[in-house]
Amino acid sequence: MPRTPRVPAGKRPRPLTALSLALALCAAGFAAWAGEDWYEAAHDDRSAYAAERDEALAAGEQAVQNLNTLDHRDLDHGLDLWESSTTGELREQLASGRKQFAEQVKAAKTVTTARVLSGAVTELDDRAGRARVLVALRVTVKASDGAKTEKDSRMFGELTRTKSQWRLSALGQAPVGGASAG
Repeated sequence: MPRTPRVPAGKRPRPLTALSLALALCAAGFAAWAGEDWYEAAHDDRSAYAAERDEALAAGEQAVQNLNTLDHRDLDHGLDLWESSTTGELREQLASGRKQFAEQVKAAKTVTTARVLSGAVTELDDRAGRARVLVALRVTVKASDGAKTEKDSRMFGELTRTKSQWRLSALGQAPVGGASAG
């Protein structure tokens, strides 16, 4: 009967140990690669730009909605909201015409509400703190006799970043259909 050679106890091949070591090295390599990828993504200018764009869009949509919503029964709140949503020359125009406008709305006894249908940032200069948005909204006007009218419109808004947030600095009607802008 042939004899099998004896391998000393300390020199036996250990396939499980070698496999475990190989798997651990692969896992460490993957973790290093994933960590580097995550770090690059977290510090990428594109993600900061996208976040700024999303912030400008949300502020623009809200401001356009605010400026198209007003209830004659709670004018001060509505007009305060208009002013807090704006900055610059637009804010000055609203503040200077506030009293006259309030008198007109009180006399008409209307309730105007707006709902944003969609919006998009058309330009963004995050370094200069300027953005432009296009917002589609549905405006509902309820007259004192209960009659309601709805109108869909598109508005161009210019935003300026202030210390605390984006605010509307200009607002105008966007052309619809075949109408030209200028």
